[in-house]
Amino acid sequence: MQRTFTWLLDRVQHLGAPVTLHASYLEIYNEQVRDLLSLGAPRPLPVRWNKTRGFYVEHLRVVEFGSLGALMELLQMGLSRRRSSAHTMNQASSRSHALLTLYVSHQTPQQRPPVDPGEPPVGGKLCFVDLAGSEKVAATGSRGELMLEANSINRSLLALGHCISLLLDPQRKQSHIPFRDSKLTKLLADSLGGRGVTLMVACVSPSAQCLPETLSTLRYASRAQRITTRPQAPKSPVAKPPQHLETELLQLREENHRLRSRLGQMDPKASGLTGARVSWAQRNLYGMLQEFMLENERLRKEKRQLQSSRDLAQDEQRILAQQVHELER
Repeated sequence: MQRTFTWLLDRVQHLGAPVTLHASYLEIYNEQVRDLLSLGAPRPLPVRWNKTRGFYVEHLRVVEFGSLGALMELLQMGLSRRRSSAHTMNQASSRSHALLTLYVSHQTPQQRPPVDPGEPPVGGKLCFVDLAGSEKVAATGSRGELMLEANSINRSLLALGHCISLLLDPQRKQSHIPFRDSKLTKLLADSLGGRGVTLMVACVSPSAQCLPETLSTLRYASRAQRITTRPQAPKSPVAKPPQHLETELLQLREENHRLRSRLGQMDPKASGLTGARVSWAQRNLYGMLQEFMLENERLRKEKRQLQSSRDLAQDEQRILAQQVHELER
């Protein structure tokens, strides 16, 4: 994680554009989401969903940082508040799943981390997830509260494994993925079935005593490895096609074509117009055509400007796609 932090800050410094970095840190303990960076006593936070952002944690604290030292302080503060206990196999066993999220956005007042439910996500984000290991209650000797914590950990990992198995189904577009079965799968829905790149690090042991756990962990990770996602760089709003201008331009072209055809087919005798009235009608028609031609020229100019903006946004998107490819590699 520290090497990733160093790489990220180094890339941000060489971007040549003002960028802001924010971080949030939470844990899922007994199916309750707790903010590890909040200043007060930890309290459960609700997990919401909307069309724009998907699943998100309401009232989660987001802290701005600008250096590796500041980020490591946030990490250490969160680790010190994370729940851990001792049992027969581990003196400092983590009793919760932890999610550290880093938000990268342009330094403008309009673009902030997605803390408001109605605000669309901007920029990019990196999620570091520390999954608590599954436990055998008989081996750990857990009793009372420790057994309840182990059951909660095992249930959430089982729900995550079930979602991973369904994501491997080639017909998953027509099937339902039960991300709502646990808080963990809700918050990992974007990473597993979204548009990002996901990397799983499996912790195994060379000891023969841990062979069943090692095989189970490797099977778990191999299933996650076979999930195929479609990484996409965030799109700029400028890249959206000017649909209303295209429609208006087509309407004006059709109207111009009709007017030109009428003007060419006009017969003064058939229309009952002679002399000065014919010349007056023709002047009016020519005047209308000139106005439409000027309007069309103005729309073409606006269209060229929008196309140049879109090309610029596509260039930025290609650069971001290359960065995503480098990160994946």
